[in-house]
Amino acid sequence: MKLNKDIFKSYDIRGIYPDELNEENAQEVALLFLSLVSKRTGKKPDDLKIVIGKDIRNSSKVLEKVMMDTLISKGVKIDNIGLMSVDVIYFAVGKLEYDGGIMVTASHNPGEYGGYKMVSKGVEWVRGIELWDHRNEKVNFIDSDKGVLNSIDIWDDYLDHIFSFIDKDKIKPMKIVVDSGNGMAGIMVSKIVELLPQIELIPLFFEPDGSFPNRNPNPLTAGAADELCAKVKEENADAGFIYDADADRVFLIDENGTFLRGDQTLLVLVKQILEKNPGAGIVYNLICSKNIKETIEKMGGRAIRSEVGYVNMGKHMKNQDGIMGGEVSAHFSFRDNYYADSGFIAFLLALQSMSEDGFKLSEFIEKNENWHRAAEVNLSINNKEVALDKIREHYKENILDEIDGITVEFEDWWFNVRPSNTEPLLRVTIECQNENDIKGKLEEVLNIVRH
Repeated sequence: MKLNKDIFKSYDIRGIYPDELNEENAQEVALLFLSLVSKRTGKKPDDLKIVIGKDIRNSSKVLEKVMMDTLISKGVKIDNIGLMSVDVIYFAVGKLEYDGGIMVTASHNPGEYGGYKMVSKGVEWVRGIELWDHRNEKVNFIDSDKGVLNSIDIWDDYLDHIFSFIDKDKIKPMKIVVDSGNGMAGIMVSKIVELLPQIELIPLFFEPDGSFPNRNPNPLTAGAADELCAKVKEENADAGFIYDADADRVFLIDENGTFLRGDQTLLVLVKQILEKNPGAGIVYNLICSKNIKETIEKMGGRAIRSEVGYVNMGKHMKNQDGIMGGEVSAHFSFRDNYYADSGFIAFLLALQSMSEDGFKLSEFIEKNENWHRAAEVNLSINNKEVALDKIREHYKENILDEIDGITVEFEDWWFNVRPSNTEPLLRVTIECQNENDIKGKLEEVLNIVRH
């Protein structure tokens, strides 16, 4: 099958298996990865060492085998860590200094998808679009008999690493509900909570199942969190946690069964980070609520604004001395996690934040919310640049910046309009201090774009 450009996404490889991504073009993806990593490291295939893991998708076993067989045939040494969440790959590459790492996953896409997330030495992202652009530079390496496959157990090292972010003796007894959605979080959280006997865990959809029979693997899909929210209330739990399929993203549900956006969850993590690291820099992306910047600064931290995308969080952490970063989409990255994201470091930090006497999630969020936002609007439009020019002209006196779309800011409201990289869409985020102003301000912005 000819390579399909559509599977080469901004950050990873994703396609319907086997219609868009199958054994044949997965082999070509492996060779592109090998060529690019060889170029980055300056090493020949015989000298490369790669770590690989997979999620529980129905396609992952096949796509993992193709990747391993292809790389081994060129002389690469492979360490396989088996079924793991994607952050374990980032940890392994960073801690053990592999030349690259591959997670066989299609992230939060539905069960019929397969794919890969990839990094090179130093946990540098190998983006899907980079691999596509590398096609004309690809080196065709000869076959070699020096390739080796080993299976390794990395659990103890990984658990030591994520627990280094907290003081587990300070975590108080509490009852939590965790929704794995039949993805990787069930395996991971079960192991983690074994080390936290004071936590009463109520598991939801922990059985690994690559067809995701109980809910959409993306927690942001309408209705995906409904059963979890109801379970938190039914069990009178202190909080709920919901993960996507490869468990790199985690959202919180408060004790009232209310789903919290990723930037609201970030507030909970920031509390713990800044208590331990006064004055630290925290990266937040530009569609996060203004509550984030204000709360970071109120807690004595340094707020660092970023473009949307978890790759950008790592860049700003490195360039502006940040200790962690977070997004509305619930990717949370950490300097001491090799600038990569981890849904389980976030999990542990949230538990420690909630262990303060008398702490209730709903009260903490309410105390730190001075701004109110509309749900993101995805506006279908053919000529995105013409629409953006209308925004530039109408709001030219109040444009804050154009680092990712256009951000316009007034004293008591602001908005961002940014184009999708892959679809004819404009994404509109708007926030007001007065909740009653949201509808009118949103209509104002949409009318300017449409007319």
